Amino acid sequence: MAQSSSEHRISRRALLRGTAAGAGAVALPTLLTACGGPSKEVKIGSNASDAVPRKAFAEVFKAYEKKSDKGVKVNTVDHESFQENINRYLKGTPDDVFMWFAGYRMQFFAQQGLLADISDLWEDFDGFSGALKAQSTGKDGKQYFVPYYYYPWAVFYRKSVFEQHGYEIPKTFDEYRALAKRMDKDGLDAFAFGDKDGWPAMGTFDYLNMRANGYDFHISLMSGKESWTDPKVKNVFDLWRGLMPYHQKGANGRTWQEAAQSLAQKKSGMAVFGLPHPGQQFSDADRSDLDFFPFPEIDSAYGQDAVEAPIDGFLLSKKSKRQKEAKELLKYLATPAAEEKYLMRDPNNVAVHKEASTSSYNTLQKKAAELVSGAKQISQFMDRDTRPDFASQVMIRAIQQFINKPDDIDGLTKDIESQKKTIFAAS
Repeated sequence: MAQSSSEHRISRRALLRGTAAGAGAVALPTLLTACGGPSKEVKIGSNASDAVPRKAFAEVFKAYEKKSDKGVKVNTVDHESFQENINRYLKGTPDDVFMWFAGYRMQFFAQQGLLADISDLWEDFDGFSGALKAQSTGKDGKQYFVPYYYYPWAVFYRKSVFEQHGYEIPKTFDEYRALAKRMDKDGLDAFAFGDKDGWPAMGTFDYLNMRANGYDFHISLMSGKESWTDPKVKNVFDLWRGLMPYHQKGANGRTWQEAAQSLAQKKSGMAVFGLPHPGQQFSDADRSDLDFFPFPEIDSAYGQDAVEAPIDGFLLSKKSKRQKEAKELLKYLATPAAEEKYLMRDPNNVAVHKEASTSSYNTLQKKAAELVSGAKQISQFMDRDTRPDFASQVMIRAIQQFINKPDDIDGLTKDIESQKKTIFAAS
């Protein structure tokens, strides 16, 4: 097991399959194992295996060790393995503290009794909004999560490419589609697109659904309360089908990193991504050329009100033998200083603490913060807003099937609805 200072990045196929393992999925080989041995050191399970966040977290934990005179030992595992094995990891011998996600993903493990209640810490937290507290609260009303940063999803592009061709930022879906056609004529793939890991394309579906049918319908659909054969849902897939000719071909065999690189290489014109995705693939020299715009309006009744902005943070394992020491670390991670230390090294996320300084923010971070602060509703992402087994066992395959064969929308939605009924009936 590799051990080092940590980092971040959310690979969803894993989080999907891993959480699904506790909901009826076939168990995978145990690749994720906690660091063993008695010690006063607080052990952290990290999914931060990419270079940028890994170094950033190393600085954070080093600062904590210096401040507290207490040790921290980081158990870093690559993204996919971490998420794929998270369920068995928590039921085995987990590290004291581990990195994970807010909302549904946190509640799933809280309901299984695998997380320690940290409501006592929240009594002294004063820099988090009510919305952040809600995303950190289990269905039993107790708090289990310390939020650390968030990052919005939007449509990313290179300013120089838009300037070179005279492209204008689209505000409506019709303008968006017209721009894609124009890019196609100019020899560009309008949309950089890679769905090999199964989750990246979910962001496009989420935005299409929220823009066409509104946030409330989207969340209700993710909760299993709406039918996937509803004409509203079929319309979402139909809107997406109209854009498919302008997406990179062979998306199911391309990683999100490769898609982001094609945007950096000016082979593609746009990409629906979260802030860290293109941010980590652009060189420092090109970073100032990266920009984004909100996903365009489809129905004026909903405008661009909703923003997809997942929240990441830390959880305390129920099985931890170092609860007191772990809570001391969590207290530190909930401070503005801890977030500031991280963001000085990773410019691809935004702090959640209201008192965290934004002085080190680059242009994109400032724009991202404005986008989220101005949102009327905030979603977490499909694989965080629905059941993990439904996301992993049904939606990954369904969306990849749609990418390969976008014309059979009736058959696709009928199949999704049938499986949804079975899965949600089991809850």
